[in-house]
Amino acid sequence: MMKETSLLDILKAEVTPALGCTEPIAVAYAVAKAKETFSGQIENLKIIVDRNILKNAMGVGIPGTNKKGLKIAAALALIAGKSRYKLEVLKEITAEDVKKAEGIMAQGILDVSTKKDARGIYIEVIARGSGESVRVIIEDKHDNITMIEKNGKIIYKKDLELQVDYVGNIRSFTIAELIQFAQNVSLDKIQLVRQGIEMNKRMAQAGLENGAYYNRSSLDNKENFKEYAKTLTSAACHARMSGFPLPVMSCAGSGNHGLTAILPVVAVGEAKCIDMETVIRGVTISLLVTIYVKSFTGTLSAVCGCGVAAGVGACAGITFILGGTLNQIEGAINNMIGGISGIICDGGKPGCAFKLSISSGTAVEAALMALNNVFISHEDGIVDQTAEKSIYNLGEVSTKGMQNTDETILKVMMQKCP
Repeated sequence: MMKETSLLDILKAEVTPALGCTEPIAVAYAVAKAKETFSGQIENLKIIVDRNILKNAMGVGIPGTNKKGLKIAAALALIAGKSRYKLEVLKEITAEDVKKAEGIMAQGILDVSTKKDARGIYIEVIARGSGESVRVIIEDKHDNITMIEKNGKIIYKKDLELQVDYVGNIRSFTIAELIQFAQNVSLDKIQLVRQGIEMNKRMAQAGLENGAYYNRSSLDNKENFKEYAKTLTSAACHARMSGFPLPVMSCAGSGNHGLTAILPVVAVGEAKCIDMETVIRGVTISLLVTIYVKSFTGTLSAVCGCGVAAGVGACAGITFILGGTLNQIEGAINNMIGGISGIICDGGKPGCAFKLSISSGTAVEAALMALNNVFISHEDGIVDQTAEKSIYNLGEVSTKGMQNTDETILKVMMQKCP
């Protein structure tokens, strides 16, 4: 029962709704909190972020606008953001709010810079005006405000020693224990998984109706469930990255992770006419494995989390709903890690749809290989004797091994800016 409670707490903390790409939205959340704490008129707003927040926000559309990036998100938060909605902070904006936000951007009162020594998620917002100042800091998680300071006096400070590290806690579990939980937990206790399926399917439908996606023919021929999984997932991603104003269920701090962890499993379930209970349990496995992988690779890094984390989760969930054994599920995880673990992350953008397509298709292939007892050998590369060891190795490469890669990616992207 203690393990069940712990895993339910992890799901509740790490599987949450988000409107818009979580990096600019996290900045908007901090700005909204600063605005609500401020008494007068804000005349200057300084935003300091870690390099991955900047990288992931540069090319992504903001819901309800035709603009991209941190500044429009921050300006909208100044006009109409409501911090009580957290990662849905901009869900009540109007067309008039967008015009006002564009006016704020034209005034030049917004300044964005990076904190070069930041490790992990870091957002600092400093608002000034009329002799007043407010500072808000977010750390570790996109919605984790750790300090609020007004006129030099700290009015809120989170005790980090008492903060529960849900992502870190999942490391104490094995893949077998995650699967056992998903198989046996009451469906009433994982309603958020069903909600996530419904939310992310709505975004996929929006993408199919309004945006770019891949291989429309797969919608009429679900027997090719690999192509159907790719189409459904990439359609949702393209709509979301283009700024379509619908929330999705995120996973481990990323909406695209949520799409990748959920939709390929759902697509295979629909194509194979698998009952909804089994699909929900398969998606639960996918979400938990995604969180497990992210606990080693880090919330934001130089590698594409949709490929190396959520894709790994999806292949586990797909293998499960197709009747795979524990050995086959763990083998599918190794197949995925041995296959596409080298995809880099060069920021959130509409083009991520193709990366999610690749990840979804490979997740299906990895599962089918495992179901036929075809496994990448533990003698190959970073693949190890157990799925847990392979995931650990992946984390070592993604964090310690790719810091310079991450810096170079951002440098190249910044050189493109006008």
